[in-house]
Amino acid sequence: MNSELLMSKIEALLFVMGDEGITAKQLTQLLDAELMEVEAALSELKTNYEQSNIRGITLKNLAGTYQLTTKPTMAETIKKLVENPTSNVLSAASLEVLAIIAYKQPITRVEIEDLRGVKSDRPIQTLVSRGLIQEVGRAEGTGRAILYGTTKEFLNYFGLQTIEELPPLPEEALKDDEQETDLFMTKFQEAFSSDEN
Repeated sequence: MNSELLMSKIEALLFVMGDEGITAKQLTQLLDAELMEVEAALSELKTNYEQSNIRGITLKNLAGTYQLTTKPTMAETIKKLVENPTSNVLSAASLEVLAIIAYKQPITRVEIEDLRGVKSDRPIQTLVSRGLIQEVGRAEGTGRAILYGTTKEFLNYFGLQTIEELPPLPEEALKDDEQETDLFMTKFQEAFSSDEN
């Protein structure tokens, strides 16, 4: 496979994988290519991003996982988006994480990820920046993981006086994590859509 085509395919896969990223080994399997070819293409792609003045993204290798990220020089531009009050729509992932925290608080990031089955760093960052969740303590044990809980802003946003006013979960949903997550999403999407109208 020629190097330009390989880089193009890698870029597409990196884009689709988003925050999860992808390893060089996974890329070799998906693209039916040799590890040396993939690593050379990743290196060239990274160089292209870094040397280009017209690209706002770059390629990062975080603990063996490659992902597309914004360039540090774009921080001010991105900050405007985050601070823009008109950008109040939360992603499905953020809504899902918010629902899990609301019903299971206090809860650690690892516990959230166990429920969802995917990494949750970015949705948690989004929710903290929006003031909907906050650090409420530290878990006991090794690492003293951060415990997350909802904020007064969360209650205000959903028109609740206390967290006890959240709709109860049906008993069947408690038996199955997947059903529970679907219920969370339904309830919160309903709340968000009614809030916007």
